Amino acid sequence: MMMLIIVGLVALLVGAALSYVIWDKAMKQRKGAILKEAELKAEGLKQEKMLQAKEHFIQLKSEHEAYVNERNNRIVSAENKLKQKEQMHSQKVEEYQRKRKEVDTLRDNLTNQLEMVEKKSEDLDKFRKEQLLKLEALSGLSLKEAKAQLVESLKAEAKTEAMVYINEVMDEAKMTASKEAKKVVIETIQRVASEVAVENSVTVFNIENDEVKGRIIGREGRNIRALEAATGVEIVVDDTPEAIVLSAFDPIRREIARLALHQLVADGRIHPARIEEVVNKVKKQLEEEIIEIGKRTAIDLGVHGLHPELIRLVGKMKYRSSYGQNLLQHSREVANLCAVMAGELGMNAKAAKRAGLLHDIGKVPDDEPEIPHAIFGMKLADKYKEKPDICNAIGAHHEEMEMTSMISPIVQICDAISGSRPGARREIIDSYIKRLNDLEAVAMSHPGVTSTYAIQAGRELRVIVGSDKVSDKDAETLSFGIAKKIHDEMTYPGQIKVTVIRETRAVSFAK
Repeated sequence: MMMLIIVGLVALLVGAALSYVIWDKAMKQRKGAILKEAELKAEGLKQEKMLQAKEHFIQLKSEHEAYVNERNNRIVSAENKLKQKEQMHSQKVEEYQRKRKEVDTLRDNLTNQLEMVEKKSEDLDKFRKEQLLKLEALSGLSLKEAKAQLVESLKAEAKTEAMVYINEVMDEAKMTASKEAKKVVIETIQRVASEVAVENSVTVFNIENDEVKGRIIGREGRNIRALEAATGVEIVVDDTPEAIVLSAFDPIRREIARLALHQLVADGRIHPARIEEVVNKVKKQLEEEIIEIGKRTAIDLGVHGLHPELIRLVGKMKYRSSYGQNLLQHSREVANLCAVMAGELGMNAKAAKRAGLLHDIGKVPDDEPEIPHAIFGMKLADKYKEKPDICNAIGAHHEEMEMTSMISPIVQICDAISGSRPGARREIIDSYIKRLNDLEAVAMSHPGVTSTYAIQAGRELRVIVGSDKVSDKDAETLSFGIAKKIHDEMTYPGQIKVTVIRETRAVSFAK
């Protein structure tokens, strides 16, 4: 049994050894085949890479040859262009040399001709002098004496013909001047038509309901008194439904009162302090509106380059009247009339229109002058660099100075045309306004007076004084003194009530 085991083990070992020998031989054969296959693949890959390298070399060689050929072509083209430019340059040089030779030839010919002309001119002068000497010898007169006799004879003949022509023109002008002047004036009036409207001294302020009247009057009338004192306008609150009447001779005061009432009613807060605040604000707004009106008027009429102060005065005309006629409307009408008439007469229409617009600026000064409004207006125009002919037309339109400008009589005539239209003016209004202005001026002449307002058609004069300058006792004396001066210096119907108002105010600020 043991032997069998040993024999089995030996057989097993022999079998394992034979298997290993066979396996090792097979592996060697396989390695040889793999190496051979790898060598074949390497040889094939080598041949492929060498072929690719040859193809790439051939491609690079062809690209290089194409680049070289293109560069050679460019060089040849550049050489051809350079040769063409050289040929053109050579042609231009030859042309320039040819023209230069022609110019030199012409210069030489011209020089020869000038020399010939100078020689002929000298010969001509010499011949002329010889002929003059012969003429002087034949006539027995020198050249200067002959010229003098010829000039005198021509003068006499010209004077005679001129006198005859002047006499004919003068006779014809005398026959047709009146007719032509009437024709120009009539055509001017017909071409410039203007509406006629006489201003009143009252303004009606419309309200939504009668409850607003009580708020405007205020407790014990304090609101209406404050409004009248601030604006100088009499406020009439009566039984007229939904209306309050503002009465004052000064249109600016009426407009301030109207605008202030409008803002107060719209805002709803109506008390003395608010009234004073709104009135001061409205005064500033109205001043800005006056300037805007002046600018619009100048633009509408085509009058440019006016000084800002003159523009303000033109806008201020809207709130002034002349014999009841609105001053701005009158001035615009006069400007248009002047332009038309100047155009009919062949004169400067723009200058005439400018003078017509400014002719009454002396009526709207900030301070009342003691000289006629035409002279004062001329001084204002001169102050603000208007031309002398414009200034003369303004100053002479009422014949208070000599007319030195051609447009001065035109302004005078057109002013008369505008004022003489039927219904255009009402002299009673103007005299009434003058009386009220004089009434206020009498009160302002006393010391301590800050402002004065003539109300109730001049039947009452309200005088506001400073509490620091006038005491309660002095107020009574002042009232009596003003009334006595009015009685002594002025003429007026009925009686005038003088009311002196003295207020004491204490103002503090909470910070």
